[in-house]
Amino acid sequence: MFAIIDIETCGGKFEFQNGRITEICILVHDGLQVVDKFTTLINPDCNISPYFTKLTNITNEMVADAPRFHEVAKKIIEMTEGRIFVAHNVGFDYGFIKAEFASLGYKYRRDTLCTVRLSRKLMPGRISYSLGHLCASLGIEIFGRHRAEGDAVATAQLFDLLIQLKTQHPQYKNMGVEEIMSRRIDKIKEYILKKLPEACGVYYFLNKNQEIIYIGKSTNIYQRAIGHFNTTEKKGKKMLNDLYNVDFVLTGSELIALLLEADEIKKHKPKYNRMRKSEVFTHCIDWFTDKTGIINFKIVEYDQSESALLSFNSYSSAREKLERLLEEQVLCLKYCNLTSEDSVCFNHQIKTCNGICAGEEEAEEYNKRAQKVLDEYIFKTKDFVLLDRGRQPEEYSIIHIENGKYRGYGYLDSTHQVACEEELKYVASPKTYYPDCDNLVRGWMKNASKYKVIKIK
Repeated sequence: MFAIIDIETCGGKFEFQNGRITEICILVHDGLQVVDKFTTLINPDCNISPYFTKLTNITNEMVADAPRFHEVAKKIIEMTEGRIFVAHNVGFDYGFIKAEFASLGYKYRRDTLCTVRLSRKLMPGRISYSLGHLCASLGIEIFGRHRAEGDAVATAQLFDLLIQLKTQHPQYKNMGVEEIMSRRIDKIKEYILKKLPEACGVYYFLNKNQEIIYIGKSTNIYQRAIGHFNTTEKKGKKMLNDLYNVDFVLTGSELIALLLEADEIKKHKPKYNRMRKSEVFTHCIDWFTDKTGIINFKIVEYDQSESALLSFNSYSSAREKLERLLEEQVLCLKYCNLTSEDSVCFNHQIKTCNGICAGEEEAEEYNKRAQKVLDEYIFKTKDFVLLDRGRQPEEYSIIHIENGKYRGYGYLDSTHQVACEEELKYVASPKTYYPDCDNLVRGWMKNASKYKVIKIK
């Protein structure tokens, strides 16, 4: 069964102020003929501009007493329930109707079929596949162009013709119209989404040879995968063309998903991942307090770091970050070791340094700003575990920080009794350490609200 639908709107996209449905027609088709019909004007609760009045002949006066969408929503659900949603350029009609339902707090979902795409399959080589041009070339007369019922009836007649053409087509005659329209990507999408849970974890997209081509994480893997299939980016679409399978690991904790994703990307270096591929860190921003009590920052090679604040894959990225911190907190070039130790820094000369290098600012005042940088990037406690949600209700996840660095993670049954707090750190299995792990932990702690910190003495 099919529901052949056409709508008229007062905008090119769904918006509450400009772009609502003004008319709808639904024709129920049993595969042989139209067996039921519903047509109505709809009050869009917004102004219909002269442009759309000229296009559709629907005026503000005509819809003034018409039902609003929520008043016909139940009828639309009933007439399309269990039926394939058919339209000419189905994305437009289906998108508007789905958005109208979403504004009511209802998730409207139907399988769709586009007569534009079906026409391209069964009648290739046409100059135009617009409804007007296609119907004119096929001798289908449209009574009421750009009105919902007129266009829906014409679409139904086109649909009847396409079904006839299908029965004569050497390739498609033994296939249903839905099967003809089923692209490889549609089949892959259905297969992938059936496998994925609506839960927190890390997912792996695999190609035909079962090689990992993309690794991602999400608090809801299923919904994140839907986002991939809805992408408009060229690189994203290219990835979908290579996609054949999916695997996943549930983590429960978003932080563990972040850490596992970063580790796995470095290990497998998937083709379509851009971030966190590098496992080599060449430079650090170190910090120290000098003999005069002033907090200093300095870019050093990774192997020479003694008290790393942040680590980087290149000197240029470390320099860029330090200069940004310098600007944000009005730090001094001299005490960021970006100029000679013996001179007044250039920034003081152009009034962007408060003069700590020229003896015009107290160390205490300067250190208050420098301390803000430390507070942003250093754990307040050097040895602790984070307790977060587990993979199931009766489980905790444990993330261990030792000597100010990420050490690893594990899981603990909530019914398990620990002898002391220090025992918790042994629950966490050691993982490969990369400096950006610390950044992930700090960033997550800053934004998350539900977790517990237990200091390890």
